[in-house]
Amino acid sequence: MATAWLSLGSNMEPEHHLRAALSELRSMFGDIVVSPAYSSKAVGFDGPAFINLAVGLTTNLAPIALNDALHAIEDRHGRRRDVPRFSSRTLDIDIVLYDDLVLDGPGHLKIPRDELRHAFVLRPLADIAGEVVHPLTGLTLSQMQARAADDGELEPVRL
Repeated sequence: MATAWLSLGSNMEPEHHLRAALSELRSMFGDIVVSPAYSSKAVGFDGPAFINLAVGLTTNLAPIALNDALHAIEDRHGRRRDVPRFSSRTLDIDIVLYDDLVLDGPGHLKIPRDELRHAFVLRPLADIAGEVVHPLTGLTLSQMQARAADDGELEPVRL
């Protein structure tokens, strides 16, 4: 069994899509750890604010199979892949960390995710996995979060 840490985000009916995604993840993986949710400005384009959160789960799926399963959840929630990469979306689910694996896989699968430098990914993860060590930097997620420059741009929200 591997431990995977995911980042979830949405800026199109985010409460609806994130709640539904959490329900699907629980159905697929059983007990999951869910972080608080945060609102933040869109990064890389002008658009509505995102709501982001993090999830920790254990899985027997290899990273590529897990990524495919997460893409299927996104697709069931209307995720469009024919639009610019940085645009509004109903649901985005990324594998941020998978045990201590370092991987450049097919498509945009990269573990650890480059977005881990952004507070909208890092803070929710640090809330639930602060002692997890980044496999490349050797820093814990809490240490990385303490150094994040844009952390003040997050607003806690209730789902």
